[in-house]
Amino acid sequence: MDEFKHIRTFIKVVEAGSFSAAARDVSSVSSVARQVKGLEEQLGVRLLNRNTRNLSLTDAGRRFYERVVMIARDLDNATAEVTSLQDDVKGLLRVSLRVAVGTTIVVPALPKFLAQYPELHLEVLLTDERRDLIANKINVAMWLGHIPDVDIVARRLSPSRRIVCASPAYLEKHGVPTAPADLRHHSCLLFTAPSYRGQWSFTREGVVEEVQVSGSISSDNGLVLRSAGLAGLGLNVFHEWMVRDLLADGRMVRVLSDYTVNPRPGEAELSAVYASSRGLSRSVRLFVDFLVETFAAGSEVQRP
Repeated sequence: MDEFKHIRTFIKVVEAGSFSAAARDVSSVSSVARQVKGLEEQLGVRLLNRNTRNLSLTDAGRRFYERVVMIARDLDNATAEVTSLQDDVKGLLRVSLRVAVGTTIVVPALPKFLAQYPELHLEVLLTDERRDLIANKINVAMWLGHIPDVDIVARRLSPSRRIVCASPAYLEKHGVPTAPADLRHHSCLLFTAPSYRGQWSFTREGVVEEVQVSGSISSDNGLVLRSAGLAGLGLNVFHEWMVRDLLADGRMVRVLSDYTVNPRPGEAELSAVYASSRGLSRSVRLFVDFLVETFAAGSEVQRP
């Protein structure tokens, strides 16, 4: 344990920038310096360059710091997780959900979850923005796409799988497209967010086919397009989770099911995320598990 104590002291010195700053409210400067020197002697390498004005990492020190800081974080998280098993599931849990998936998938599934934990209060934020979890006091969030932040822990909820579908009324009136080229003669409901163009891309048996589409309605809100599709106003490309319930009860029908709808640039899987620096409380763990189970329960897309 003394060795790991010295490693933690070394991490604190690197992050604080000096022995005196690292020692503040914890130990003496001489004690901090002795611990770092003892760690260097044990390793047989110099970790820090010292002069009268500042400290800097040696190459060996930089490599060592990059490895041990992750180990220390994992240990803290493991400790917090085990300790949290004794916590009561109560109080406030602040969750940020994407607008469409929160409205159509998560909120309808909440009654069963809250019935299990009646003392837990959820504050639900609906936004497609990636808000700072710490600054906004968000315990759990849903993000779509790549997650580069090393301080964020992510669990996959659903891959980026999109499908083409329409209401039975629309297909009865306008016919069922059997190939992507047929979409040129249909009303296609268009999403207008950045990087989305009026072009849909498909792959079958390794052959990519792109089709320029158009229609009478476009919007930057997926729920608007979902309602328009239900009203029989056209075909649309949706993430499968967006219309899972509609496919199950026959209010929407999937078409072109033998083609893969290619993802948009930057598009990726849907994940539940939380800040690693906070550790994993029991309420956070249970809510993330609930999200994973909710998506796993209806992950199969019905094919016509």
